[in-house]
Amino acid sequence: MEREVNFNILKNGEGNLMLLVHARMGGVENSKVVYDGGQTALLHRTEKDIVALDFIHPAIRADLKKKKEVLIVEVDGGAIVREYMAPVQAVKALPV
Repeated sequence: MEREVNFNILKNGEGNLMLLVHARMGGVENSKVVYDGGQTALLHRTEKDIVALDFIHPAIRADLKKKKEVLIVEVDGGAIVREYMAPVQAVKALPV
């Protein structure tokens, strides 16, 4: 599992969330975000490719936990490599 601390979560005027993360090698299949409301979420790009998103800002935690899905945007430098919707799976505790 990789860890990422340099990411952004943006919220638009309609309350939708976008996670901006560094692009990774390989495609995305059955992606999801697993989240327990704490400081870390797990982005499952594939079943085996999991990225821990550490230090989620307290001001966005409640919004993220309530969402059914979020937009994931993977970037390399200033270029968008891929974007996709990922469901948010709320759990009581992360399996870390």
